[in-house]
Amino acid sequence: MEIEFTKMHGAGNDFVMIENLNGQIELTREQVARLCDRRFGIGSDGLILLNPPANDQVHATMLYYNADGGRVDMCGNGARCFTFFALQNKIGSESEVSFMTDAGPMKATVEGDQFTINMTPVKDLRRDQTLATDNNEYAYDFMNTGVEHFVTFVEDVSKVEIREEGSAIRYHEAFAPKGTNANFAEFTDEGPIKVRTYERGVEDETLACGTGVTAVAIIACLKGLATQPVSVLVAGGDTLKVTFEENGDSLENVTLTGPAKVAYKGQVTV
Repeated sequence: MEIEFTKMHGAGNDFVMIENLNGQIELTREQVARLCDRRFGIGSDGLILLNPPANDQVHATMLYYNADGGRVDMCGNGARCFTFFALQNKIGSESEVSFMTDAGPMKATVEGDQFTINMTPVKDLRRDQTLATDNNEYAYDFMNTGVEHFVTFVEDVSKVEIREEGSAIRYHEAFAPKGTNANFAEFTDEGPIKVRTYERGVEDETLACGTGVTAVAIIACLKGLATQPVSVLVAGGDTLKVTFEENGDSLENVTLTGPAKVAYKGQVTV
């Protein structure tokens, strides 16, 4: 079967985008993993299907798969790319797209080349925790910003062995059975917060992680290290911005703003 695709990226976090508005494309885990493979496939951190709307309250449905073929609730950078891709396929209004994800309904707006995602409310917030790996002990915070995220602040993110330490945290028994994404952030007196992220399902560092950036920004504010809008610099070189509201014990009206770009288009045999 020949499938048309668009390769996109949000701040270096790259995706295979497939229009499936007729709902006829169903991919197995093995097929998704092969398409995402950087040697034998197209190569990407994940794959996104633009599916028909799940109900009359949204314009479309976003199905997201990590590079290992596993389906995941949501992806912040992927959501921005999805918004751009939906607009290219004449879905939504001129500057707004609403869509369903496995994490819940979301809305996105566009201004120039910047895409703002209204994220789902934060869940499972755990503050001021500690965790020991074979090599290090971390003070960390944890939350679900659409997917699970571990956040720790370090003196110099450039010196962190991301694959080794990220993997140790991702598979730590404290986060069993699902595991977690691991974010290592560096606060600077001048300029944006720096972050590097190990992503579950990719099993390596990615150049950006939108839900991870969101988690880092929120924790930085809660610790009094930043004010809104929070600017976060990702490994791919782009700066993303995050805002949110505190409503009692709840963290709501979370937004993530950043770019989404097309790399190329093509056809692939599945």
